[in-house]
Amino acid sequence: MPGGRLTQQERQQIALGLADGLAYAEIARRLDRPTSTITREVMRNGGPTAYRADLAHRATERRAHRRRQAPRGPQAPPQAHGRDAEAVREYEEMFTTLLVQQGLPKMMSRVLTCLYTTDAGSLTASELVQRLQVSPASISKAITFLESQGLIRRERDERRRERYVVDDDVWYQGMIAGARSNAQLAETARQGVSILGPDTPAAARLENIARFVDFVAESITRAAEQAREILYTKTEATSGGTATPSSDRG
Repeated sequence: MPGGRLTQQERQQIALGLADGLAYAEIARRLDRPTSTITREVMRNGGPTAYRADLAHRATERRAHRRRQAPRGPQAPPQAHGRDAEAVREYEEMFTTLLVQQGLPKMMSRVLTCLYTTDAGSLTASELVQRLQVSPASISKAITFLESQGLIRRERDERRRERYVVDDDVWYQGMIAGARSNAQLAETARQGVSILGPDTPAAARLENIARFVDFVAESITRAAEQAREILYTKTEATSGGTATPSSDRG
């Protein structure tokens, strides 16, 4: 299996594969590359709908040039668990790009990615500043936004420092919030039915919207509740040596 960086010709093959609707795994098989390599390459360069081989190649060259020209700073601490630092950095870029494509601002995406990929699941403001090499004001703005969206929470550690935390329940809360938003859309559509007249084409269209959105919202809520119950349930050893389920996620 070839190693090293992707060539321009390989990037052109990736672009052709995306245009043909091929899955990342199939493109990787044709290039004899790991699927993760193709996934990172596409996601850090615009995603499957905006990927362009020439732009991706130039962007990679610019990143490599910046790394060569960057002044030597303090030695980065070794990665925990023997992780490959370069692979971790590339994964964080890919995850950040995905969050940006889903509508989250760039700095907020970087902070959220940083929190998700640290083993503790929490960092202080100063730790975020050090890891992301940005100003405290940028971190403060990002934290305020993420907290307002319910994506992170604050807590105090034993040294009374404020820490910013992500946990599994964030995704559940996000799903439920989305379902509530859909329920409001369905209610608004049904108000239009009564205003426009139940026997009119416009009212029929709005009623179809309401039914569809209701069905999806109910399905999302049910799935989120089931996932929360099954996936987040912990097992605790009893005095008899058996395990009992516990829904405590604290």
